[in-house]
Amino acid sequence: MKVLLINGSPHKEGCVFTALSEVANQLNKNGIDSEIYHIGMNPVRGCIACGSCKNGDGCVFKDELYTALEQRVKECDALVIGSPVYYAGPNGSLCAILDRLFFACGKYLKYKPGACVVNCRRGGASATYDRLNKYFTISRMPVVSSQYWNSTHGFTPDDVKRDLEGMQTMRTLADNMAYLLKSLKNTTETRPPEEEIIRTNFHNIQ
Repeated sequence: MKVLLINGSPHKEGCVFTALSEVANQLNKNGIDSEIYHIGMNPVRGCIACGSCKNGDGCVFKDELYTALEQRVKECDALVIGSPVYYAGPNGSLCAILDRLFFACGKYLKYKPGACVVNCRRGGASATYDRLNKYFTISRMPVVSSQYWNSTHGFTPDDVKRDLEGMQTMRTLADNMAYLLKSLKNTTETRPPEEEIIRTNFHNIQ
């Protein structure tokens, strides 16, 4: 079993990486493989709502970031998304790629456990946490909890390491993720049948 951790910060080894590393290390202690993938610092193209991905061939834009994440999403068993807090929200570049990834690769994400991790200097963590969780809750993904909201505080990696409650929250998240993954692996239950999606637009509400 393997968990993909997406580092949505422009800083490859900054505060978000420090928090995700704590999750990854604890996952490994539970016998779960992990990979931290950094989205980088290059401009990220957003979704243009063209609908081309409905043909089953993924996003129409085959840039390196998207194709790399698409392959990893197909192969992973669970997903953790990490982001810094910008104006009480996630990094815009991260949201741009997540919009495309979740819309085009939703069939690969169904029923895979998901969680997000956010880091802030002082405030805005809960709003960012809420925004990222919406990707999971619209994609039939079980959301993994911890002992507190999955946030750390700090302006530098050393600050984050001194956030002892935040670090413990990351480890508890990893323990809960490992527990759920192992439980899903050992269950004999089948996935629930899916109804055909009903999309009610405002113009056709009776």
